[in-house]
Amino acid sequence: MPLSHPVSRSALKHTRTLKVEAYARDDKLWDIEAQITDIKTRVVPLASGDRPAGMPIHDLKLRLTINVNLDIIAVEAASDAVPYPGYCDTISPAYQAMVGLNLMRNFRRQLTLRLGGTAGCTHLTELAQILPTAAIQALSGEVIDTRDGSSAASDQPSQPFQLDRCHALRTDGAAVALYYPRWVAKIAEPFQSS
Repeated sequence: MPLSHPVSRSALKHTRTLKVEAYARDDKLWDIEAQITDIKTRVVPLASGDRPAGMPIHDLKLRLTINVNLDIIAVEAASDAVPYPGYCDTISPAYQAMVGLNLMRNFRRQLTLRLGGTAGCTHLTELAQILPTAAIQALSGEVIDTRDGSSAASDQPSQPFQLDRCHALRTDGAAVALYYPRWVAKIAEPFQSS
């Protein structure tokens, strides 16, 4: 379903683009590459000098190398366009603090503790926060078991990874009852006295 028709608009002023790509590597690791770009449609007066319309104010990249357990093995950060050259673009080495974190175990909290505020770049840290779900999408069906309940072996002891991780796929809901019937939560019948 599309968004509702917007109220009258005069002109586009700003575009933020987020791009995430995932690559399976020959060494059984995965690279998750992310980019954030901010572009204005007008000249932007910055303390460091005017930025022409259409030229990125931010063009930042982050590459995480992860294993199949979603542990971060390596990190690379690059700042190709920044509002304060010579300052903003010196923070990349700080992102090595992400090495050793796991994308599924308190990642966002650990990221904020290690790189929040002046310890990092607001935009790179914000970009990193979207990577857990992007990595899950990349590994789903190839590394992470997302089988459905009807075709899974009947002796399979654990439910598919994606169940109980969002509103639609809650085990007491209609979608799970329809698409994953083996894993639907059984709701107890109310006690009836005779």
